[in-house]
Amino acid sequence: MLAAFAFNTAENLPVGLLGRIAGGLDVPLWAVGLLVSCYGLTVAVVSVPLAHLTRAVPRRHLLTGVLAALVVSGLGAALAPAYLPLLAARFVTALAQALFWAVLGQVAVGLFAPRLRGRVLGVVSVAGSLALVVGVPAGTWIGRHGDWRLPFGLLAVLGLLALLPIAVLLPTTAPESAPASYASEPSARRFRVVLLAVALSATGGFAGFTYVVELLGTESGFAPSTVSLLLVCLGLACLAGVAVTGPFLDRFPWAALTTAVVVQSAGLLGLAAARHQVLVVCSLAVLGLALGPVFLAAQNAMLRYAPRRTDLALAANSGAYNAGIAAGAALGGLILARAGVRATFLAGALVSLAAGLTLLRAARPRHP
Repeated sequence: MLAAFAFNTAENLPVGLLGRIAGGLDVPLWAVGLLVSCYGLTVAVVSVPLAHLTRAVPRRHLLTGVLAALVVSGLGAALAPAYLPLLAARFVTALAQALFWAVLGQVAVGLFAPRLRGRVLGVVSVAGSLALVVGVPAGTWIGRHGDWRLPFGLLAVLGLLALLPIAVLLPTTAPESAPASYASEPSARRFRVVLLAVALSATGGFAGFTYVVELLGTESGFAPSTVSLLLVCLGLACLAGVAVTGPFLDRFPWAALTTAVVVQSAGLLGLAAARHQVLVVCSLAVLGLALGPVFLAAQNAMLRYAPRRTDLALAANSGAYNAGIAAGAALGGLILARAGVRATFLAGALVSLAAGLTLLRAARPRHP
């Protein structure tokens, strides 16, 4: 849980420190923005290849190495004298995160009875969601009131605190014989449907979410201080959604994923259509309730339906999600320039709805 918190904080930390990093390293703002976009693209591209290359490495050793990479890259970012070393440190963190999400779910649920797997994933995901509510805001505050390098150094400390108990206490089991190495209900058809739905839902979600500050501030008229508060509320809604979804994953895995995607569509559509500030806030809360559960429920589906090894399936899920994030940000940017910010949320709602319809169609029994 601590490792999930650290990695999710690391992924999003530069967002709140773009100006400070740009000023400190004397580089343009767009160059610092690459620290975020290149990070997501790296995770999307390397997740499956890295999981395949490390498939024979015992999970305790692999997680220990991944967290060691987080410690080293965090220190590297904190001590980076220029932009390129910082970019290199972020690249190492992205490589570590790609492997982390490929094995985390498999290792965590493998420590418990199969009937508790969804609940275990939910608990771990709560810690990951806390990064948006606590980790990133705290890192942003520390970086803005002091040196922007300090939050990256603190990430190295968090990585070390997670590394030690994993290195000492986690059982050393051959990956092929680990309890959760293979799915409980393997289905190549459902696996493909979930991957497609994940990519579509991430594309739709981030086509709008990437530009949520523009919608709240310029379009809806909220003051900058209120926008910051609303983003915290969005994170709390995300946390609540993950906490509520977890207990249902074991009994209703397909319905949990479908519901999360459909609710995301409703939140995006509400933000596209709402003109009154109260309706905007309500729609933002609905969107927050769905953003976290989509990825959580998709991870659970990978552990249940993967046709082969679950670590490769989880890597594919992470890759599809991050590819969707990159595609959504690009789609939203194109629409924003031509039709305005509300149109980005409308497009996101339609793409997310397509993901929901894909899942609903696949849920129907197949007739001979």
